Parts: sequence; C-alpha cells; structure tokens
Amino acid sequence: MQQIVEQVIQLTKDVGTYITKEAQQFDRSRIEHKGINDLVSYVDKQAEEKLVEGLRKIVPEAGFIAEEGTSVQRGEVYNWVIDPLDGTTNFIHGLPIFSISIALLQQGEVVLGVVYEPNRDECFYAVKGQKAYCNEKLINVSNCGSINQSLLATGFPYYNFDDMEKYLLILKSFMQNSHGLRRMGSAAVDLAYVACGRFEGFFEYNLNAWDVAAGAFIVQQAGGMVSDFKGDKNYIFGREIVASTKNIHHEMLQTIQKYWE
Repeated sequence: MQQIVEQVIQLTKDVGTYITKEAQQFDRSRIEHKGINDLVSYVDKQAEEKLVEGLRKIVPEAGFIAEEGTSVQRGEVYNWVIDPLDGTTNFIHGLPIFSISIALLQQGEVVLGVVYEPNRDECFYAVKGQKAYCNEKLINVSNCGSINQSLLATGFPYYNFDDMEKYLLILKSFMQNSHGLRRMGSAAVDLAYVACGRFEGFFEYNLNAWDVAAGAFIVQQAGGMVSDFKGDKNYIFGREIVASTKNIHHEMLQTIQKYWE
C-alpha cells in the first residue's frame, strides 16, 4: 500500500500542476452549470480524465466513483473515490483554495486517502494502519479541550436550502461559543486542516462521497473522530459529516442535534 500511496501522491502533484497552470489563464465564459449554483469547468473534467488514466495504471482492477462521471466502472474489491477539483467555485473566481481528493475503497472501507492543495503545495495522506502525514511530516489533530477554545469550519448549502433555518441556528451557536467559524469552500481542505490541527472541528451537510472520503480517513488516522450528525458512521454516503478532535466531538454533536432533526 505504501508504494501505491507514493504513486497517487505523484499523480496528484502532476494534475495539480495542470490545474494551477489553467487557473492563471482561466476564462469564466467556459463555465458550465450542472444545477443551480453547481458549477463545473473543462478543468474539472480534464483533471478527472488525467486522474482516472493514472489511477488505472496504479490499480488496474479498481473501479471509480468520480464526481464528473469520467468512468462509471465499478470494481468488485477496489474503487477509487475522486474529486478532481474540490472547490470549483473558488477556482472559477480566482480564490486559491481548492484541492484534489482521492480515496481508495477496499470492499467499501477506505484504506488510503490523499488530499493535495496545489496552491500551498501541501499533500495530506494516510494509509490504513499507519499515521497521517503532510509532505512527509507526521500530523495530528489538535489537543484543544473544548469548543470555546476551538476554531471550527463548515460549508454552506448552495442549492438545497430546505434545512437552512435550522442550520443557521447551529452556525449561530458555534459562532457564539468558539474562537470562530470559517468557510473555506473545499470540504477536503477543511478535513485536511482538522487532521493537522489548524481546525478543531468541521461539519457540513449535502456533501458527496468524493468530497469527504479521503479527508475523513486522514482525520481518523491523525487521531480524530468522524461521524454523521446522529453520531453514526454513515458519513461517506450519508451526505452529512462531523469531523473533530476526540475532545470536542460529543460537544459538537450535542449542539448540532439540538437543532437538527
């Protein structure tokens, strides 16, 4: 598995170079809309094509769960979960916070995760049974003991606003009882930052597997906890996630569950 993760890291860096080069000359007229406020560009699509091509060489028998649908082939044992450009809206607007997120599932369980943030040249990664790293340096979640000493991250819904009112109540509570709340615009980056201790916790809903699979795994390998809003384990495909230090996870869930039905 170590050899595989090294190959995946190199692939993400190669594709990251392509993405950052395109960012310097991106033309907004080439934006496409998958849905309301759900944007995609040729960069997302071409980046995914490059990733799929490279990952097929690394694990030929693996299938894919990919955001842009470049490949819909599923594997019996292994499947790659790919977000070629997590933070497309940031990318389109010239905000340099976006990432590549890749996880490898074995029989439905994540065994490898890589999140690469090309603008900072930071690669966060972990494999099953080992610690988490950023650019070969060991990382761990924060040892902060309570929410009132924590910096938290979240994301805002951009197309399904049915639960907006109760979500705003959750945001209000965390704003009033923490060091602050940040919205980076890339769930994979948020999770990576929890893993390395920059954030103590992250929560969001309306997410997809490719947004969270790699980052959530890295948080766990870095000593953190991950769950859905109920405190269960349906966070990869369940469209909601809480990732944090072990010290504040229960406290975060209590606040969320107070308003979230």
